[in-house]
Amino acid sequence: MRPDNLSHLAAFASVARHASFRKAGAELTLSTSAISYAIRGLEERLGVMLFHRTTRSVSLTEAGQRLLERLEPALRDVGDALEEMNDFRAAPSGTLRINMPRITAQLILPPLLPRFLAAYPDVRFEAVDNDGLIDIVASGFDAGIRFLEQVPEDMIAVPIGGAHRSVCVATPGYLAAHGTPLHPNELMRHECIRFRFPSGRIYKWEFEQGGRKLDVDVPGRLTFADFRLSLDMALTGVGLTFVLEDQVTDLIREGRLVRVLEDWCPSYPGFMLYYPRQRRVTSALRAFIDLVRDDRGD
Repeated sequence: MRPDNLSHLAAFASVARHASFRKAGAELTLSTSAISYAIRGLEERLGVMLFHRTTRSVSLTEAGQRLLERLEPALRDVGDALEEMNDFRAAPSGTLRINMPRITAQLILPPLLPRFLAAYPDVRFEAVDNDGLIDIVASGFDAGIRFLEQVPEDMIAVPIGGAHRSVCVATPGYLAAHGTPLHPNELMRHECIRFRFPSGRIYKWEFEQGGRKLDVDVPGRLTFADFRLSLDMALTGVGLTFVLEDQVTDLIREGRLVRVLEDWCPSYPGFMLYYPRQRRVTSALRAFIDLVRDDRGD
């Protein structure tokens, strides 16, 4: 194998994973033109086109898809072999890539990352916020963070960040004008700010009391794909929203928002850091897992 072949294959896999020459360059710390040169050289060497390219999109050809399927296991083996060399180092190193919802990045990372970076100066941390569910292995991530019910069965899950609670909130002005709902079904008479998942599904607000669960497909003229934006709009007084309690603790204390239906909003298990059971855990991920467990007192 020529010396540049492996780097060209790594560039190919990164472009395929991101469907973007620019994002592949960012991942591999190379310029977009260097990535383009590597792909062009690989295609010329193989005598086939690996990507369909337009001004707006990049997608695999049939030959490219076949090459990716055969190549990914081999690249993982090479990565694992190189990672084993970290066992001979005094401290973890390398890049740790974790996929998580945006709200998780906002709530969980700020308390953890400063300590992690201070303890492991040779580790680079990359968090990609993605509210849709993805295959973390196929997408090149070391781990993901999701609620327990969203973690695939073949993954190892470690609790991160403690228990959570969702709350229904609105401004005092909205409640004074429209009344305070005393039962989840009364939300059907209110203006609610809804959330749409990347899959297109509208989130049904989840309530529970005395073991009885109730999912309400609330009405509302406003729908967003970002909980932060839903909260910002609720603060304008246009309706109720349903968010994680940690997002609104200060706003409730300041009197800018009022919690309603509190006895229908119990706490539940929080987020899980999860990673493949079959793959070797990198030194950087192992260090992060240890920090998470120490933070919880496990």
